Amino acid sequence: MLLTNGQVATLKDDDSFGLIEDGVIALDGAQIAWVGIAADVPDTYRNLPTHDLEGRLVTPALIDCHSHVVFGGNRAAEFEQRLNGASYEEVAKAGGGIVSTVTATRAASDETLLADALKRVDTMIAEGVTLLEVKSGYGLDRDSELKMLRVARRISEVRPIDVRTSFLGAHAAPSEYTGHPDDYIDEVCIPTLRAAHGEGLIDAVDGFCEGIAFDTSQIARVFTVAQELGLPVKLHAEQLSNIGGTQLAARHNALSADHVEYATDDDAAALANSGTVAVVLPGAFYTLRETQAPPIQSFRDHGVRIALATDCNPGSSPLTSPLLTMNMACTLFRMTPLEALLGMTTHAARALGETNRGRIIAGNRADLNIWDVAHPAELSYRIGFNPLHTRIFKGSL
Repeated sequence: MLLTNGQVATLKDDDSFGLIEDGVIALDGAQIAWVGIAADVPDTYRNLPTHDLEGRLVTPALIDCHSHVVFGGNRAAEFEQRLNGASYEEVAKAGGGIVSTVTATRAASDETLLADALKRVDTMIAEGVTLLEVKSGYGLDRDSELKMLRVARRISEVRPIDVRTSFLGAHAAPSEYTGHPDDYIDEVCIPTLRAAHGEGLIDAVDGFCEGIAFDTSQIARVFTVAQELGLPVKLHAEQLSNIGGTQLAARHNALSADHVEYATDDDAAALANSGTVAVVLPGAFYTLRETQAPPIQSFRDHGVRIALATDCNPGSSPLTSPLLTMNMACTLFRMTPLEALLGMTTHAARALGETNRGRIIAGNRADLNIWDVAHPAELSYRIGFNPLHTRIFKGSL
């Protein structure tokens, strides 16, 4: 297929949208074969069937590189508690938070978990997402963690979207291990990690390094096993405080360090040296009414790649809109529209270890979005507006 008469935001580098006026994209199956101006289309592609874009904007398809879309129940009551003055930590210590979702997730059937997850995934697809990361972490026992991962894998079987799964067994210690987090890591988390890997259910290993979850020594034990198994690692780090998670992620050459509100300039330098992506999650910052924003300027100064994600989850970010995520990043964190689009495409791909997505260049996957807007900055500027005209997934309209 030949896509013609488009305004193509190639994002071929990180310095500009890489706009091509009167742009043409040649697709060869699920791959981009060529991109350029109409006058330069090679003879090889001139006789392909054409699809007139009628001047619309084309960007790489969106990627959500941090989500928890598979879970049971909801936590609307806790939302109300926080509005009445309770902190996230107070809710968690009172038996709410992650532990309350664990109870609901353990009780839910596979079919219920999948049906509920698909409602969330469908809204993401409708805004142009073609690749989604899904974490476990609401089971916190062997059978329930494996159940979550199997459900996550099924999403791509019933919807036109690619899914990458992350094992987040080190999310919190369940109630039966209250006061014994080391025993949970050794007796449940690590054996379940090995079992999930044995079933081929995981693409990466994640952890929650925070005062209300696990410390660096506990996460390091999980990461050591992950790397023995040949699995890349990611980390929830420095969301509510700084206890060294970002430095740990950098030492393990993690794909990403996520949240990072309390990261320091030294943390930014460590991420730059390791090539680890900083994933910022404005939905959680907004929902929890946080005041400590991630150090965006420090990331810029050190050349750290910044990705964005919805962090869709029942407690701290019940958000399924990547477009609103981009607006929030600009409004709350003062990122630019270019940084927001790169964060939801190019750098989100890197945060998942994907090397052939997120830019419109020859050889990359033909996952594209066609938008009814005049300029890519509109994608971050508008609020509650979905201008997606067509989503192209694996080269198919």
